[in-house]
This record gives sequence, structure tokens and C-alpha cells, in this order.
Amino acid sequence: MAINLNIQADVIDIRKDTPKKSDIFFVDTNVWFWQTYTYAKEVAKAYQIKNYPNYLRQAGLHEATFTYSGLTLAELAHIIEKTEYEIYVQSNGSLPIKEYRHNYPTERANVVAEVQFTWRRIKKIAIPINLTVDDATTDAALQRFQTQAVDGYDLLLLEAISRAGAGTVKIITDDLDYSVVPGIQIFTSNNYVIQEATKQQKLIVR
Repeated sequence: MAINLNIQADVIDIRKDTPKKSDIFFVDTNVWFWQTYTYAKEVAKAYQIKNYPNYLRQAGLHEATFTYSGLTLAELAHIIEKTEYEIYVQSNGSLPIKEYRHNYPTERANVVAEVQFTWRRIKKIAIPINLTVDDATTDAALQRFQTQAVDGYDLLLLEAISRAGAGTVKIITDDLDYSVVPGIQIFTSNNYVIQEATKQQKLIVR
């Protein structure tokens, strides 16, 4: 079944966009994953490990600013552990992930090393935006949850970005969920989002 997207964000096709020095980008977790994780090619689609790293390189050359949140680490660690676990299971047979986490110290050390490596790379090229997860933040996130179909991580990340005071929110992402959030710009090469944005006159060229 096709996903019904009511595009509210302005959508920019990264395959056709030239980054600017004035751009301040929030980079979504999966984009960092494809850019920094050793075995990203094992689980990513071809366009994901090509288009997004290419755009980050171009943005870096144009001296654009990249940002991340501390919440990115939580999501990134989860994705990396899940990927390492799935790679292990493919070669060694099925086992519960809790056993993988606690009973295989060499594998756990590999997961930790990968997370540390990717996080160092992110911190080397990006700056943090801070988010205090207090009652005001969670209340705002729940308010957003009523009208914007995004997951729990994204609810809090959107609050972090919106509170950073960096002007127009610009997110480099492959996640179609962000396309339903009004008042932001998403930079993507997700063909479905781009096609729907074109139909709904939300695809823009800078």
C-alpha cells in the first residue's frame, strides 16, 4: 500500500542542490550511519551510501555547518548494535540479542569500538545542539505528536533543532516522516518523497 504523505516541509533534491556556506544542517542519524559506519554498505541501499556522503562532502567543501544532538548517539548506538548483531547471526545462526550483548565479549567490544569510532568522526566535523529533556520539552513533543506523524526520537530531535535558534531548520535526511513537518526544509534523495513533493508543489530549487 502506498504511503499517503501530506507534504508540509519544503523538499530539496540533494542530487541537484549546491550547498552554501550559510547553510546550517541538522544531519539525521541514518545519514551519519551511512557516512561513518564501517559496514554501512552491508545494509544500506546503493543510493543511500552514494548520494548522502557525496552531499556531505560537497557541503563540507562549501564550508556549511553540520550539527548533531546527544540523542543522535542513542539512536546511532542502537542502529550499529542491531546491524552488528544481524551480521553475526547471518554467519553464526540465530540467538537472542540479549545473549549477543552479554555473552559474547569480543562481539560487544566490536560494537563499542564501532560506536566510538563513528561518534568521534561526527564530533570532528559537526557541532552539538543541546536539548534538555524536561517537562516543557516532553509536553511540546507530545503536542507535536498529535499533528505530525514522526517517531519518538524525531519528536525530541525536532524540539532540539527548533530550540537551537539557527533560523530555518534544514535537515539532511532520507526519512520520509520529516516531510510532513511544516516550516522546515528537508534535503533528501528519497525518490518517493521527491515525487510526492513535486506533485504537491513542495519541491523547491534554491
